Amino acid sequence: MENNNNIPEMKVGLSREKTIPVIGFGTSTFPLISSETTKEAILGAIKHGYRHFDTAAIYQTELPLGDAISEAISLGFIQSRTQLFVTSKLWCTQAHHHLVLPAIQQTLRNLRLDYLDLYLIHWPIAIKPGEFLNFKKEDFLVMDFKSVWESMEECQNLGLTKSIGVSNFSCKKLETLLATAKIPPAVNQVEMNPVWQQKKLRKFCEENGILITAYSPLGGDKEGMWATNRVMDCVVLKEIANAKGKTIAQICLRWLYEQGVCFVVKSFDKERMKQNIDIFEWNLSTEELEKIEQIPQQKGNPAISFISNEGPYKSVEEFWDGEI
Repeated sequence: MENNNNIPEMKVGLSREKTIPVIGFGTSTFPLISSETTKEAILGAIKHGYRHFDTAAIYQTELPLGDAISEAISLGFIQSRTQLFVTSKLWCTQAHHHLVLPAIQQTLRNLRLDYLDLYLIHWPIAIKPGEFLNFKKEDFLVMDFKSVWESMEECQNLGLTKSIGVSNFSCKKLETLLATAKIPPAVNQVEMNPVWQQKKLRKFCEENGILITAYSPLGGDKEGMWATNRVMDCVVLKEIANAKGKTIAQICLRWLYEQGVCFVVKSFDKERMKQNIDIFEWNLSTEELEKIEQIPQQKGNPAISFISNEGPYKSVEEFWDGEI
């Protein structure tokens, strides 16, 4: 992608020829908000300098993102689509060999784009084909990683996406995928923040040339489906923020940047949008990094909704392969 703003980029994939802006703008909201509100927030983000946008079929934000991109070009905020990095995700009901290609084609129609920059398998579980949200726990299926990934590779080979990857995959599940993959995943998008630092997974991904993109970098909102304010209420982070004259959010995002990962942050508030990208002209000291290193760890998103005695994952431990 073309880059004409101040947000750094990181290399993705084994070839290291492609790049991804460090900061992504998240579009997932719970509860869902209007398409017009979402479109206006995305337009504001583009105006502030965001160039990496994260959506998914399940978020129902592909259409407003597509509208915002078209409007941003017509208003002159950007010159062309090539200045943006767009990520979307394959939902579980479409995580079947024969449904991957139709899924990305629908995503591209929604976005009114010719290609994605990154297409991810959203979760390492399949659901019987049907309505996205109206599924039952008996609809959960073991995902056939090999055949689904072959279809993801076809999407890249056809030029429908520049890179492919996964989301919410443990080390063990990545190992299974890598055993048969012809194109290794470029990215693993997972929950990561100072209260859930993902040290084991980060080491595995680094050794295998997989870039981590962190979601819920600030721990999420209390209104979310699973999130708490455990990050924003963290005493250690508050003390560091006060000492540096920064917000807690800025401390979290700077910490992620210094760990060598990308992150997706969501705020529709214009002032916070600006604050969240103001993290590159300063750094955390060795002492501050050591304090963050010692923060007690607690996973925020256990994926309870995918746990079922009738499905492939009967416990949280099983879903995450003990990485909790």
